[in-house]
Amino acid sequence: MSLQTRPRLLNLAAVSLLRDEALAITALEYLPIELFPPLFMEAFCGSRSETLKAMVYAWPFVRLPLGGLMQKPHLGTLQAVLDGLDILLAQKNHSKRCKLRVLDLRNTGQDFWKMWSGSSVHVSSSSSMTPIAEVRSRTEQPLAPLEVFIELHFKESTIDDFLIYLIRWVEQRKASIHLCSNKLKIASMSLENIVQVLGIVQLDCIQEVEVSCIWHLSTLAMFAPFLGQMSNIQRLHLSHIHGLAFEEEEEYHHAVQITSQFRRLYHLRDLYLETPSFLEGCLNQMLRCLMTPLDNLAIIHSLLTDSDLTHLSQCPNISQLKSLDLTGDLLTYANAERLSVLLEKVAGTLEKLDLNMCGISDVHLEAILPALSHCFQLKSFSMCGNLLSMAIMEKMLRHTSALPSLNKELYPVPQDSLLSRGLHQPQRLAQCRAELFEILKDLGRPRTIWISSISCPQCEGHAFYHPEPIIYQGNILA
Repeated sequence: MSLQTRPRLLNLAAVSLLRDEALAITALEYLPIELFPPLFMEAFCGSRSETLKAMVYAWPFVRLPLGGLMQKPHLGTLQAVLDGLDILLAQKNHSKRCKLRVLDLRNTGQDFWKMWSGSSVHVSSSSSMTPIAEVRSRTEQPLAPLEVFIELHFKESTIDDFLIYLIRWVEQRKASIHLCSNKLKIASMSLENIVQVLGIVQLDCIQEVEVSCIWHLSTLAMFAPFLGQMSNIQRLHLSHIHGLAFEEEEEYHHAVQITSQFRRLYHLRDLYLETPSFLEGCLNQMLRCLMTPLDNLAIIHSLLTDSDLTHLSQCPNISQLKSLDLTGDLLTYANAERLSVLLEKVAGTLEKLDLNMCGISDVHLEAILPALSHCFQLKSFSMCGNLLSMAIMEKMLRHTSALPSLNKELYPVPQDSLLSRGLHQPQRLAQCRAELFEILKDLGRPRTIWISSISCPQCEGHAFYHPEPIIYQGNILA
């Protein structure tokens, strides 16, 4: 019997068994493990609540990926499954075959259901269901009997009925249920509602946090204590945090409340800060609180001061950066010199550098070229939206020609190819491309570069549209 034929027979067996729901429930203790997934899917599609409830109590896998079956949250199904968990929790002697430890309500686990439904014969590591995929530090508390994983994405103004029901259910069973999530995204909703949910979530299981709504500095300061409890965060993204018309001392106090929580983030690797006005002039306060070396750092659309860049270049926990993004941070000549010091410090590890729309001119680029030429691990370099001449472009291409890993280069159209009104003159642009190709040909190394100064209308403000690459490989121009 082929692997494709077997799941179809299992599905037929599940359909046949469900014709007598009472018999199906009675037979669960003796049912082959292979029949559980197709039977569960049939019961789910047919809204057989009693069968679903009974199957939870006898589920022979570590994980039940319920979210993989629901295109959108379904309260009736959730109620049936939670009723089954209640039966499981109430029993002193659990079913011998029940191995359920994780109820997963996220939009994951589709491979598991596809495998058993016959639409896929590939068994991935996530679908085998033997290990628990989430790795958490549990040195301070024992493993909870059951974990419930959810998506924590606050994008509406109010909490939906599905989440309200789940929260109330978990609140009444705190001793035996852990509510978990790997990611926390906040795009909307009042802080009061967010706090209500976070109050019952196991905060130490959160590994990624993204706050992308317009919060005032005082709001972020009230959120900060929760952030400090997310001790396993690896990636933190904060954007559009603005100060109010506070007294300077009060605003500084809020900034300290926020940055001091970084002392508790021992696993932070990626830090992304967009328009972080609260850090202007006090970046050092945050840098002092970093406890581990960062892999990726983005501080974009900010007004970095000379002292900010100085502290950044002196911070021991940025010396191993793989990615640095300073898009939209306007540089002065003094800043360019400090940026050069920073690039020298991370030259041994830096793989990606973004300096888009930094107001970089020839004199700025001249200052950082020596350090840039030492970044031998660099794979991607982008500096679109800056005002450079063809002469400095040629010098830059010569400085970077010795970087062995560099394969993605995004540059602005040299100012020599623009009219006074900023419009492209086709003939001059074609001449510019030909000149750049001759430079690449003279350098002798196969290379592809992109040039553009046109903002992409369908992308974020710091993204650019690159119509055609300039490719040198032998004598081919594309």
